[in-house]
Amino acid sequence: MASTQQSRILRVGLLQDGRIIEERHLRRPGDFTVGQDAKNSLVLPLPDLPASFPVFEYRANQYSLVFNADMKGRVHLGSSDVDFQALRADGMALQRGDQYVLPLQESARGVVELDGDLSLFFQFVTPVSETDTPELPVDLQGGVWRSMDRVFFGILAASMLLHFSCASLIIASEPPAEPELSLDELPDRFARVLIPTQVEEARPQVTDTAQTAAPTEEKPKANDSENKPATENTTRQANAQEAAAKRAEMVKRVAGKGLLKILGSSGSSGAGAFADVLGGSTGGGDIASALAGAGGVGVATEASLGANGPRGEGTGKVAGIGDLGTSGGGKVDLGSSKKEVEVSGRVTSAAPEVESSDVDREALARYVKARLKAIQNCYEKELKRNPSLKGKVMVRFSIMPSGRTGDIEIEENTLGSDAVGSCIRTVIRSWVFPFKPDDEVPVAYPFVFSPAG
Repeated sequence: MASTQQSRILRVGLLQDGRIIEERHLRRPGDFTVGQDAKNSLVLPLPDLPASFPVFEYRANQYSLVFNADMKGRVHLGSSDVDFQALRADGMALQRGDQYVLPLQESARGVVELDGDLSLFFQFVTPVSETDTPELPVDLQGGVWRSMDRVFFGILAASMLLHFSCASLIIASEPPAEPELSLDELPDRFARVLIPTQVEEARPQVTDTAQTAAPTEEKPKANDSENKPATENTTRQANAQEAAAKRAEMVKRVAGKGLLKILGSSGSSGAGAFADVLGGSTGGGDIASALAGAGGVGVATEASLGANGPRGEGTGKVAGIGDLGTSGGGKVDLGSSKKEVEVSGRVTSAAPEVESSDVDREALARYVKARLKAIQNCYEKELKRNPSLKGKVMVRFSIMPSGRTGDIEIEENTLGSDAVGSCIRTVIRSWVFPFKPDDEVPVAYPFVFSPAG
């Protein structure tokens, strides 16, 4: 028997839907176990299988099939197939506890059903050399077509056919003709980009005199050296005339201004005074003689500074600096400075709503009341613009574990002024509370505003 067993070896394969997915040849006799444990001969992660189950045992130079009452399968013995239930009922398999053991001959072969579509097949075969590749039966041999997902292959083939057909149609079709647009047909937005607006440069205006003199200048001069003195004289005369014209225009502009108006009212003497004031007198005229004809005007001298009497032909009086007293009931109103109207308002705060015991409500109220002046300034700033501004602002914010304020929202604002709400948010954002809660604490704080007067 030993020599017979050595001539043939046990072949075990794993079937799924009738296809062999794994195969083992037990060249060295020994037990063949299946289960979820990694030490088994064949690892199968099936929940109904134990950690390790010996399907084939090798004892006394002979293999035995081991199965339990729940397992199903069939074994070919001699010329007939016998299932596990018949083996148990006829006593052909020896019972060992809750397992049954069936000794196997070299002609035995069969199938053991494991779970669902998985099953084990076994048979004894002649061992082949390790260099030779064993061949499976034709009906069990796999191939490219059998191992391919036919549904996926069909979808892939249809998609490629559709894409190649569309690409061939696009390549074969002629591109549409693009009409050439003129500048008048372009939309305005393209016209502004393509044709930027050019700023017209100011062109110098050519006077008739220059136009008349242009042909003359183009004529060749016979002797430049002879015409050079004449040109210099002409230039000097033109400059003198231009200076005289500017002087006359200046005299005309200032003739009616202040003292020059008085000077200009005395006839020919005034003309000399203008000449002296403007610095254009060449005759050495005296300013005293120029002012001699002005009524009510005298020239202050050293002898007359202290006296109060008439001077000149008019009724004027010369007053010294000491005579310029402040007598008289006249008062000069320099204008009163603008005073800003004082506007004040009242701010009252109700009890806050605190949603955590980590923050003391009374301590929070004292902290906020000590800083109500900043909230009041926000209100009074807008109260100057709208004296009837009053109402309630409910601010909802959160106290972070660091003591800083988190999200700040204006939940209610009956003032109708967004500026006050924005200012309050800015003030509260700068606060650092003396509380260090473990988590973010939401707080709702109401403020009531009303004018003070």
